[in-house]
Amino acid sequence: MTDEIELTPTSYIVLGLLSRHGEASPYDLKQMASVSIGHFWTLPHSQLYAEPARLARAGYLSEEQEQHGRRRKRYSLVRRGRQALDEWLARLTPEPYVLRDLALLKLFFGADVGELAEGQLETHRRLLAEFEALAGLDPGAGPRGPWLALDLGLKHERATVSFWEEHARKREEKRQASRARR
Repeated sequence: MTDEIELTPTSYIVLGLLSRHGEASPYDLKQMASVSIGHFWTLPHSQLYAEPARLARAGYLSEEQEQHGRRRKRYSLVRRGRQALDEWLARLTPEPYVLRDLALLKLFFGADVGELAEGQLETHRRLLAEFEALAGLDPGAGPRGPWLALDLGLKHERATVSFWEEHARKREEKRQASRARR
């Protein structure tokens, strides 16, 4: 018997990660999320520990407990889970892109753009370099979804770096003009 539950974005994350990796413990799911979707989707790790058991009770996953060692529970996608994931992937997503950026929030409320630019440039240049290194690993074959998501991330980071560079440059020009007047 299966429970009827509402599937959430976290549910689909678990289903999606298991569809790509076969089986995993909640700890494995946390690790997978941190090096993949964690670059653009945040969620409490506690959700990745609780959600697989909830999905298993509802018949979307199978659950097996290791017989030796740490006796961790390992989860796998079953037909109902695969069907739910496929239906979710096929549904149109008309929602707009959601950007949750603390620096942008501070900028909106009046923080000094030049000061923000200094810290943000370091952060976004580092992330851009990380994304560019990952892009260099693209085999050019296999599932394209992760590589397309990375491509969008690269374009976003390049635009973000360009924005902060522009404002860092303007700040430096103001400093130089101020020094020249003295």
